Amino acid sequence: MRIKNLQLRAKTVVEGFFNGLHRSPLHGSSVEFSEYRPYTVGDDLRGLDWKRYARSDRYYIKKFEDETSRNGYLVVDQSQSMGFGSLEYTKIDYARTLAATFAYFLTLQRDCVGLMTFDEAIADYIPARRRVGHLRQLLVALSRPVSGAGTDINVPLKQIANLVYRRGLVLLISDLLSPIESLRTNLAYLRSRGHEVALLRTLDPAELDFHLDAPSMVQDLETGQEFYLDPETAKSDYQKRFSEHQSQLQNVCDSLGVDMYTISTSEPLQDSLFHLLDSKQRQTRGTARSGMLSRATAGLGGGVS
Repeated sequence: MRIKNLQLRAKTVVEGFFNGLHRSPLHGSSVEFSEYRPYTVGDDLRGLDWKRYARSDRYYIKKFEDETSRNGYLVVDQSQSMGFGSLEYTKIDYARTLAATFAYFLTLQRDCVGLMTFDEAIADYIPARRRVGHLRQLLVALSRPVSGAGTDINVPLKQIANLVYRRGLVLLISDLLSPIESLRTNLAYLRSRGHEVALLRTLDPAELDFHLDAPSMVQDLETGQEFYLDPETAKSDYQKRFSEHQSQLQNVCDSLGVDMYTISTSEPLQDSLFHLLDSKQRQTRGTARSGMLSRATAGLGGGVS
């Protein structure tokens, strides 16, 4: 996070992730995710890569561009609440880096990547493409300063569902401080269109473990309202409400087949990337479904020790 350039930061995370796979005793045989997949009975033998077989003594099928190209959309919350941070950086700094990391990673897979940023309205929308300069365009949009106030998470989800006709992957990166029922409706609509959906709930450690040293005047980042807070009386109520909201979010996601990951901004970014990819691999192991993330983990061969 000390690297100022967003593209270099994302590249560093992805390369660190690849190096971690090489070091793992369960790393599998390949991280060239966009070009190969293991041979399965019934595959056309004309697609076998014999040179790769000679090196690894394993059968791999070459994956052509029309088979590998998919659409992925990063939907990033840039509301004022994302500007909170108890560390050297804020939630939005972490969320932007996470989005940039996935954009860089999917670009390496030669997938088409799009972006939508929002607060109480949509700020930027860039359709999914794969061409020279597209990644840079995404990173420029991600780097723009937070300008909105409140959060309306329904607007971008409705817009993505209406704009994207081809089935793909939708990654929502947000603190998800929003009403549950409207989120349920829009996630259900996305799933009904055949999209893979994952929520990356990005939270500061201070939000996960409420801590305030002394009674203080605090300010709501989105409304600007100030009020007095006594930590002794507020902590238990906060933890109860937070736990209830988290449980409701998880229930909604479980009922719709949506993955949700609660990520602390103190976690290494490589871990966040691996958890998401490894989870998708475990879900699809033993089935014929081949989504973007399950294809990406075809070379993992299991979790990390």
